Amino acid sequence: MTQKIEAVVFDVGRVIVQWNLRHLFEKLIHDAAELDWFLANVVTEAWHFEHDAGRPLAEMVPERKALFPKHAHLIDVYATRFNETIPGRVPGTADLIERLVSHDVPLYAITNFGAEFWAMFRPTEPLFDHFQEIVVSGEEKLAKPDPAIFHLAEARFGHRAQSMLFIDDNAANIAAAEALGWQVHHFTEAGALERDLKGRGLIPA
Repeated sequence: MTQKIEAVVFDVGRVIVQWNLRHLFEKLIHDAAELDWFLANVVTEAWHFEHDAGRPLAEMVPERKALFPKHAHLIDVYATRFNETIPGRVPGTADLIERLVSHDVPLYAITNFGAEFWAMFRPTEPLFDHFQEIVVSGEEKLAKPDPAIFHLAEARFGHRAQSMLFIDDNAANIAAAEALGWQVHHFTEAGALERDLKGRGLIPA
């Protein structure tokens, strides 16, 4: 029998808010082929993930500019205009968060997010005021799907893994959490999450 859920733990990017490096750079690079090349080779998601995992921008940006000097100005933009990679909320998730809050479900988050970018973005999104605690990978220098970040979150949130529902869009993160005993929901869109939350009795059917 599945253990009763005591808390819901959200991922942030692509679950609560939209995120794509393209949202920023399509404003600055107007040739589609050049934009694709830039995002595949210069400011890539893999390189960005180094900041999520704890590397400071003061190391990353000069290093990248030395590799791609012709794109130095665009690499600077990555560091200063990161919030423009987040164009808005994922449709429907905010409503589900509000409904969980109205039914007194404790909310937490585990996010792969660079510490400096989190400091820039967090004040712009009032939804996070509903969350009791948020584990940020860049602050902890631990990133999903490393089991260590889930162990840290379990200790910090004060609930056993088996009593928490973890919601993430990334299959590797879901698999890591599930292997550690968390209850999980692989997020694709808010409608499916709503049905799952209703089925688990976390919001009224």
